[in-house]
Amino acid sequence: MISYLYWFVLIALLFVILFGLGARLNRWKPAIIVSAIVLASGTLLYYFYLEQMFVKRWGGSMSISVPAGQVHMGATWKDDNLWIQNYDPDTNTCIFSEYARGNLLEGRVVIRNCNPLLPARQPDTSTREN
Repeated sequence: MISYLYWFVLIALLFVILFGLGARLNRWKPAIIVSAIVLASGTLLYYFYLEQMFVKRWGGSMSISVPAGQVHMGATWKDDNLWIQNYDPDTNTCIFSEYARGNLLEGRVVIRNCNPLLPARQPDTSTREN
């Protein structure tokens, strides 16, 4: 919900700039330039700083897809970055992927021979009689 409010305020600001500066004062060229700068700045601010903060702290929304052939295991937050754990049964690896602000400097950890979906083998505690 907070994401929608952010975009609504940004679009309302663009209309104020366009119609206030452009239509009312008949200064269309500066109005279009300022509007383009505000739109670019607002979009970059959202994707590189606010998106995950909105999701984590104020109930925003974002979507992430599980890559084909992998099974989703879990997700957790570390500061404002989201870490997703997936399992690839074809290669028997667990893959931890970080979704950082703006998709920059994302981390990735691969654990080989992970095998989390198979039940743990219990040691044989029964005694055999000869």
